[in-house]
Amino acid sequence: MLEKALEFVVNHWILTLVWVGLALLLMKTEGARGGQALSPQQVTQKINNEDAKVIDIRTKDEFNKGHLPNAINIPARDVQKRIGELEPFKDQPIILICKTGTTAGATGAVLAKEGFSSLFKMRGGILEWQSSSLPLIKK
Repeated sequence: MLEKALEFVVNHWILTLVWVGLALLLMKTEGARGGQALSPQQVTQKINNEDAKVIDIRTKDEFNKGHLPNAINIPARDVQKRIGELEPFKDQPIILICKTGTTAGATGAVLAKEGFSSLFKMRGGILEWQSSSLPLIKK
């Protein structure tokens, strides 16, 4: 099987280069969807230096088990319905936080369509924050 794949690459090197280029472009585009990914340390700097607003898109139960200080809880499924609550922050940096960092991009894409321009997401989500031994507020 590997021999056939190598034979294809050798015989169709231009097609292979185009495919690899498109795959890289897709990865870059998807990675940037919904905002730039920030480490927990970069999130802290954004909050402290630029008054970034933290929007936690996990469920209310997950949020109550532990969240960043001053975070606003708007579950991902409710963002479109509650967009008005975010309007006052339209020109401020907004950091989206989910559980693992995988769903924040889709929510960021929704906000980008609504005209929010300074969007970020926390790489690794709340689990990364916890593994960095950073504090959480519990309700």
